[in-house]
Amino acid sequence: MKPLADGTTPPKNSSYWVALQQFDEAAAVLGLEEDMGDLLRHTKRELTVNFPVTMDDGSIRVFTGFRVHHNTVRGPTKGGIRYHHLVDMNEIRALAMWMTWKCAVVNIPFGGAKGGVIVNPKELSEAELRKLTRRFATEISIVMCPEGDIPAPDVGTTPQTMAWIMDTYSMHQGHSVNAVVTGKPIEIGGSLGRFEATGRGVMITTREALKTLGKSFRDVTVAVQGFGNVGAVTAMLMQEEGAKIVALSDVSGGIANPKGLDVKAVAEYCETNGRLVGFPGSNEISNEELLTYPADILSPCALENQITDKNADKVQAWMIAEGANGPMTPEADRILEDKGVFIIPDILCNAGGVTVSYFEWVQSLQFFFWSDEEINERLERIMVNSFHAVMAEAENRKIERRVAAQVLGIDRVVKATELRGIYP
Repeated sequence: MKPLADGTTPPKNSSYWVALQQFDEAAAVLGLEEDMGDLLRHTKRELTVNFPVTMDDGSIRVFTGFRVHHNTVRGPTKGGIRYHHLVDMNEIRALAMWMTWKCAVVNIPFGGAKGGVIVNPKELSEAELRKLTRRFATEISIVMCPEGDIPAPDVGTTPQTMAWIMDTYSMHQGHSVNAVVTGKPIEIGGSLGRFEATGRGVMITTREALKTLGKSFRDVTVAVQGFGNVGAVTAMLMQEEGAKIVALSDVSGGIANPKGLDVKAVAEYCETNGRLVGFPGSNEISNEELLTYPADILSPCALENQITDKNADKVQAWMIAEGANGPMTPEADRILEDKGVFIIPDILCNAGGVTVSYFEWVQSLQFFFWSDEEINERLERIMVNSFHAVMAEAENRKIERRVAAQVLGIDRVVKATELRGIYP
């Protein structure tokens, strides 16, 4: 891999290494000039902050957080904020880059960003999380604004987190600035349909993929890794469309039943007990076992690098719908492509969230809000059109769908860069 401008290369198989590998493959298909390739391989700006938080016991603990902007050519940067104990700069860089291509694939006027704090949010009280969030928002406010960079929820963060960030930013400005974040509660300018948007996008693209094969959800069984905002909604909507959900998992482990699981009942059990494991009428399996469980469709909706060259050959699903960002390494990708698995790539499959975030941003700027029906109709149209655009790109160029999605997104960013030119 070609070194970055500082002479370094990311650790092999890190998320950023994977993102750069994918970019280089797509750049080769596009025949990008070396200087354009260099420009798009690099992030625009990176901020690292170390900040103190007074804990409930009176002690002071220092946390490290990040905010990265990958590209601003097509518009303000957009991307979630992640609270997780394994967050690092290379992960944030990768997620910001993927967000740039994702926004371009669905043709919304955003560039990519990402943020994160190294913390296990489950170890903190609500008061500690609130203080951490407000201080982190203050630290990154130098690169955050509704016209320039708009955060959103991600792993470990919630609409409440966004409410705290919005309020903190608004206090600094002296007036309410609803459009500075998306994914916030409805009561303070959030959008209807935002909570379900990513999972709905996964369902829509999977439905369209099944149609291309002459099938429907009523013909398939599904396993979903990750039962958070994305995975739970994905499973519920697929079941509503007729799919049989045979396996689910969260951080505590997984459950399976080849005869099918009632997703709503599982969600209620999880709400009461704080975990999936133990759900009546199910067998306990591990997260690793879920990935290779007998199912027609596998939807990884957890973290990156879940399917690797170590387990890809054991995957039994013939379709993979990537609800998570970067759930598969390049080696696993090749193994599964060689097996004929139909892969719906992440930057297309899970783009429903950023699409409705765009809707929310527009509504907040205008102080004019749309109905559920309007939101879902607009989301449906964008996701269906984007799916078929990627399919057409793959067919025309005779390339894999993941490469086609990258090519489509990167080409739109390249054209915007060429039209704007290089300042000065």
